[in-house]
Formats: sequence, C-alpha cells, structure tokens
Amino acid sequence: MSHRAIDSRFHELIGEYEPVRQLGTGFIFTEGPIWHPVEKHLLFSDMPGDVRRKWTPDGKITEVMRPSNKGNGMTYDANLNLLVCEHSTSSVARFRRDGTREVLCSHFEGKELNSPNDICVKSDGSIYFTDPTYGRMEHFGVPRPLQQGFQGVYMLRPGHRPGDEPTLVSDRYMFTQPNGLCFSTCGRFLWVNDTEQANVRLFDIGPDGKLQNPRIMAGGIKEALRPGLPDGMKNDIHGNIYVTAPGGVWVYDTKGVKLGEIECPEMVANLHWGGDDWQTLFMCASTSLYSVRMRVRGRIEPFMNSKGPRSSPASADAYAATPSARASGASHRSEAQQATSSSAPLHLDPRRTALIIQDMQNDVIMDGGAFADSGSPIHAKEQNVIANSRDLADACRRRGVMVIHVWFVCEPGHPALMQNAPLFQGLKSANAMVRGTWGVAAVSGLEPQKGDLIVEKMTMSAWESGRLESYLRGGGIDTLINTGAWTNMSVEHTARTGADKGFRIIVPEDACSTMNAQWHRASVDYAMQNVATVAKVRDVIAGLG
Repeated sequence: MSHRAIDSRFHELIGEYEPVRQLGTGFIFTEGPIWHPVEKHLLFSDMPGDVRRKWTPDGKITEVMRPSNKGNGMTYDANLNLLVCEHSTSSVARFRRDGTREVLCSHFEGKELNSPNDICVKSDGSIYFTDPTYGRMEHFGVPRPLQQGFQGVYMLRPGHRPGDEPTLVSDRYMFTQPNGLCFSTCGRFLWVNDTEQANVRLFDIGPDGKLQNPRIMAGGIKEALRPGLPDGMKNDIHGNIYVTAPGGVWVYDTKGVKLGEIECPEMVANLHWGGDDWQTLFMCASTSLYSVRMRVRGRIEPFMNSKGPRSSPASADAYAATPSARASGASHRSEAQQATSSSAPLHLDPRRTALIIQDMQNDVIMDGGAFADSGSPIHAKEQNVIANSRDLADACRRRGVMVIHVWFVCEPGHPALMQNAPLFQGLKSANAMVRGTWGVAAVSGLEPQKGDLIVEKMTMSAWESGRLESYLRGGGIDTLINTGAWTNMSVEHTARTGADKGFRIIVPEDACSTMNAQWHRASVDYAMQNVATVAKVRDVIAGLG
C-alpha cells in the first residue's frame, strides 16, 4: 500500500511506502484514540460495543471500562484527567486519576445536549467540544428524541464548575453535524469539520472564546466509490490538517491546499498522535486500530508535556517573589518535583532540532559584569553552565543540529530601549549590554563557531526579534533545546512562548543558570514542567543519537 502525494511537501510528512500496521481488530466501531504521555498507552473507544480499551506497546489490548456510556472522543486536560464525550448520557465527563467520574456538562438552556462527540483543550485550559446528534441514533448511541433543535460547538471556560452549562460559541444553524475539531499551533484559530456537509471550516477565536469569521478551508471531502467522510481531525506541529476522508486520512496545509492522502485498509473514524516522540499517528478505523510512523510530530497540546497534578500550581515568578518560599527552598518540594521531567529516554531528530544559547554574555553571568552583584556569576559556576553548554553545543554541531546564539544587544546610550519594566530600567542605568563592549560579548568558551546563527534582541523573550522564528520555520525545525541565562527570565519566557507556538521544548537544566539556586529550582520545578521536557545535558546528547 502506498500513500498518495499530491503536493511535494507531503513527502516531508510521511514516506511514500511507510507501512500502516494493524494493532488490533475484531471490534465493532473504534473511535477516540488518545495517548497517555506518562503511562505510555493508548485508550480508544468502541461506541456500539459500549467499551473503552487500552493498547500498550507490548501489543496487549485490555478492557478498562464496560459499560462506557458509549464514549466517543477523548482527550486529557493538563492534569491528565481524562475528558470523555459520552453518547448515552449526552455529557462531557471528567475521569480523575483515581477513577472518580464527574459530569462537566450535560444541558444547555435547560435542555439535554444532543450527544457530545469530539473534544479538545486550549492552552488556557478552556475545553471545546462538538455536539451533533449521532449519539441519539441506533448503533452509535441510544435512540431518544432530540431536545436542542440545532447542532453546535460549545466551550467550557477555565474554572468551569461541574454541572454548569457550557457556552455556545458557534452559530446555531451553521452546522449540520459538527464533528472533529482542532486548534491552530498559535491557538488563535479553530478548525471544525462537518460530516454531512463534507467540509472543514476555519474560525478566528474571539477574545470571549467565541468563534468568528467562518470560512470554508476545504470542501467536497467525499467520494461515491470510496467510503470515508470528515470525522476525526488533528494537526501537526507545522499546522497541517489531518482529516478522516475517503481511503483514509487527507492532509491539507493551513491554506486549504491538499497535500496528499494517507491510505488505510479500513474507513478511518478518528486519529491522534502518540509514542515517545509524538511521531506515531494512531488511527481508529471501523473494526480495527492502526498506526503509522510519520516524519513530523503532532501539534503540542497542553496534556502532552504534562506529568500530572503537582502539589503547587505556583509559577516561578510567584514562588520567587516570596522570601519565605525562597528560604525554605527544596524542603517544600516533593521527590517527584525535584526530579527532572525526562523520565523516559529522549529521542531527537537532529534535522528538526535547534539549540538556543541565550544571553550567555559577560554582563549577564561573569564576574566584573554589569549584573555581577545579583549573584549570577556564583550560580553560573555552581551549575558549571559554561562548560555544560559548550559540551552540548559541540555535540549538536557534530550531529548537524542548528545552533543559534541569542544575545541582548543595545546601541550606545540605549536608544529606544523600553523603560516600562524594572529589568530594562536597571539595564540602562547600569549601562549594560552595549554593542562593542566587553559586557555584551559572548562568554569565553561559547563564542559562535562557523555555521552558527546569531539573533539579537532587546527583550527577555528570544521570539520578539522575529528572526528566530524565521530561522526555525525556514529550517524545518520543530524541536528547541533551550539553554542560557537567566533560567526564570529569558529561558522561561522563551520556553513558554515556544510551547504556545507549537514547538517541542527541551530544557537541559544544567545548561541554564540564574541569580541563585532557589530561583532556578522554582522555574524548573514549576513553570518549566508545564511547557517543556526538563532534562540533563547528558540526556539530550544521548537523545541526539
């Protein structure tokens, strides 16, 4: 079986003859695949069978829930609670890790929802789901009269209380049978397909979370001779859309140009990314479960980097702001929090990976620099950050990884440097980071080498210059190794924004430093864990092969 390329870019996503493997068969109608990032298994639904099953990489398939209220689409929230669209109960249910079931919503305007179908979680924690009528039909659900009179898309806002009604975010009469949905890599847009209309719509997400400016991105997704219609839908880290269709899965770019078709032996109903590197595409197809290896990773969703609930939701900023918290340090962190988040070996593709070395400049971390009194030179030595970063950079160059130096550079007199924040005010008053001075130069041992790239900035985050993202997108990069100083400022800001933009972020914490160990640990143990894989330099080098 060969996959069909319509656009040459399709070959960057999947090999023409990449095998589609059958992982299990003999089911009634499979749906809702979802990979657990910690426990390393795939859950999937069988609606007519009223059962939820688990597939593990050793090839075993076991039942985990029967009856399952004819569950359909599933995902996880950032705490790895399972969110399920239930046909039999017309509910969106949350299953906590201890097995406790909560109904998040089941009614709108005092009437039962039709039958929630597919679901996804936005980076801010809001939950979006579609509500067609399939769960009130024979076979896929429980036949019963409709109460709503329309089929729409709904949202549960961050902080939603179980049992409260959802917010309708779509026009009431735009859809016939809304089904699959997924967010853009930047989080500002939402794609929703309609099974009956055989199309995919693109929406802007308004400030209130409601869907605006609808336009058809792709239409005519049906054929007379091949079974398959728009149902499940996901996207990759570059934003390309994967939608179930005749023959398997059709792939479009963000402008609606069809790139190609992933062939599957049975009609595909839903799909999701999984595996240690998120480059395996799992497909629920009629009576079977299939997988295929891709050359690209899935778009990073909030749950993908999660390690489950933590004892404190505090950010690095909040933690560091409290003197008592800084003084108590590690005594308030659990053993799990003190460990890095890289519990499994890293697997990095050097062709799609870039190393960022950020703000490793004399003024920032060296004795005699403008900020030496902050304690940063001491912590840099404690972390052995220069030597560790040099070893990592050398390993990256040997393996062909793009190496980018990000420097904070101001012209003499600091013209046009923003003065809206104490950091920028202090930088100007200290006459720091001035072009042509010793202070702005790279520290000894981390000078740019032949082939390295340089990005200059005048902000904490490396993204604001624009050149960084141009380098990464142009180079086909989807994974960033994020290093430098200071951990809880530039490094953390870059990691947060990078995750929002859909990049996989790796933070080797011994290649980062800040002003003291407490601030470093606060950033690493709390904020970073939610947006990045935290590891050691040795793990990253090993992961590059």
